[in-house]
Amino acid sequence: MQKRVFITATNTNIGKTFTTLKLLNECKKASLKPGVFKPIETGVAQFPQDGSKLLKKCQEFNKHFRKFMVEDIVPYQFSLPAAPYVAKDREISIDFLVEQANKLQKECDILFIEGAGGLMVPIKKDLFMIDLIKIFNAKALLVTPSYLGCINETLLSLTALKQKEIDYTWCINLYKDREKFLKTTYPFYRDYFKKILFLQKDSKEILENLINTQL
Repeated sequence: MQKRVFITATNTNIGKTFTTLKLLNECKKASLKPGVFKPIETGVAQFPQDGSKLLKKCQEFNKHFRKFMVEDIVPYQFSLPAAPYVAKDREISIDFLVEQANKLQKECDILFIEGAGGLMVPIKKDLFMIDLIKIFNAKALLVTPSYLGCINETLLSLTALKQKEIDYTWCINLYKDREKFLKTTYPFYRDYFKKILFLQKDSKEILENLINTQL
């Protein structure tokens, strides 16, 4: 088995890294060797915090990733906390990112590729985070929030994925405002969607959907 999953979200600070860490734990339970890749991380001071967390956890479950440094996992690191197009201080080579993904893929069963911000975050003037999903030939996992206003963000993001004909699964990170969410948002989701997955209780099923295999 060799799979690729691109972890994206409706916006920044929604919980992409938290989600990836939970899926790494599910891989351990399923005896899968996970790999991690965060092509671009911005807002880096001394070291890439998200990428470092991902690599440390991954190395617990996949000994083949112990030979990698954080620079292998996060090849592009920029100090300005902004979209890559704005934050970059050098050209971002997509060919290099594809080569690096291929290198990491050889050492794992499933490679989790974590994006930066939301789907329409610009990398170049005419290249956005959503475009990387197809470039990497990955399935997408859209992580959505639980705050007021998330219906609009969720539907817009799902529409963008459908328009690009990207295979995806989505889930809700119920990380705050639980009672308000159940009162103000969940009633619509319940009536609109056939299936709703919550990261906190459905992480196994989310992974199954992403790899199209029952664990």
